Amino acid sequence: MRTSSGTRARRTALIAVAGLATCATLITGCSSDSDSDSGKKSTGTENITLHVGDFGSFGYDDKTGAALFSEYHKLHPNITIVEDNVADGQKYWDALKLHLSQGSGLADIQAIEVGFIAEATATLGDKFVDLGKAQGVDTTKWLDWKEKQATTKSGQVIGLGTDVGPMAVCYRKDLFQQAGLPADREAVAALWAGDWAKYIAVGKQFKAKAPAGVAFTDSASGVFNAVVSSQAQQYSDDQGKLIYDTSPGVKKAWDLAVEAAQQGLSGKLRQFDDKGTWNAAFKNSKFATIACPSWMTGIIKEQGGPANAAKWDVAAAPEAGNWGGAFLSVPKAGKHTAEATALAAWLTAPEQQAKVFAKNGNIPSTKAGLDSPTVTGATNPYFGTAPIGKVYTATAKNVTPAPIGRYDGQVKTYITDNGILDIEQHGTSKEKAWSNVQALVKDKIDQ
Repeated sequence: MRTSSGTRARRTALIAVAGLATCATLITGCSSDSDSDSGKKSTGTENITLHVGDFGSFGYDDKTGAALFSEYHKLHPNITIVEDNVADGQKYWDALKLHLSQGSGLADIQAIEVGFIAEATATLGDKFVDLGKAQGVDTTKWLDWKEKQATTKSGQVIGLGTDVGPMAVCYRKDLFQQAGLPADREAVAALWAGDWAKYIAVGKQFKAKAPAGVAFTDSASGVFNAVVSSQAQQYSDDQGKLIYDTSPGVKKAWDLAVEAAQQGLSGKLRQFDDKGTWNAAFKNSKFATIACPSWMTGIIKEQGGPANAAKWDVAAAPEAGNWGGAFLSVPKAGKHTAEATALAAWLTAPEQQAKVFAKNGNIPSTKAGLDSPTVTGATNPYFGTAPIGKVYTATAKNVTPAPIGRYDGQVKTYITDNGILDIEQHGTSKEKAWSNVQALVKDKIDQ
């Protein structure tokens, strides 16, 4: 998944609850501890409700997802699942940390975005069930680097990987043609192959002949996240120390994102905004390209709607990168930790990951899931039968993940929402915007 505001990450667009009314756990404090069922562990036959707290679109629900909650209910008739979904990944994480510290207001399963997993393993490991020792869980099923991301220094595995976010670029064929650019996905990929700077150069070509009111890309922040995702060094070093201000990867991403903003290549939109402006821009054809980790394809389809079907296509990104991905964790404070663990293991199993991919485009984080014919051979009619399985699995297997630190998610939010967005929407100078980011990091993060 798809990766939140700067997070998917894993892919964040507001989705409907799986056939049940959400109680928005992390905002209102409603959770499984308010259910009428007892605080004892289930006998296996009593009726219980399990709450799944997440952000964005994980692809489990009945309305837009793979209907996994309903499928699990059929297998376990005594278990009812309620999804407590929050649109904004940063707000979700801030609230989750608060509830973990209080030991209340928690869902039975809580999702954690990859940008925050290092903070969770470093400071919150004792709040979660060690899933590496749980019955029925084989941690070797996941990509090695994915499992390591959720492992504490003491060896506890606090999260089971849901997906990864291999990068591509989604683009509008019709708008490219109107701007005099090729529309064939191989020809498009060749335009920017090997360097994100070429992507910006293509943007300038597009702008010269663009249809009225159409930007090259949705947001400069999206450009930043795409570029930084492909860099060997990002926000932290191998020891988890924050080095964003000297990182060549962050500098490259910042410079290209600022160039996109200052050259008028972006739609000046804030991805995943609460007002729905970004969502509406898909329907209204306000931009021609978007940095497109695998989970983004589900958002494009949902927000673009039937009127834009087959107008989109998917081309390989300039460089292989990974933006997003998440984990399912089980807080120890939950009432039904055994049942929650079983559900988390089932939802993240290769078979279920393949089903979610087929419906929502979230690329599996398990080895068997990535090799599943359902995934590797997948096409997507909404994207003109683009071979999305081939494009994304090839990238996923070539990703060399950068080190991640406990503050990466926060820093990324400051850079995109308080730095780049100010340049786009308010004309703030590059130097002033960066100074503002540094001041926020110094003020908000206790290193």
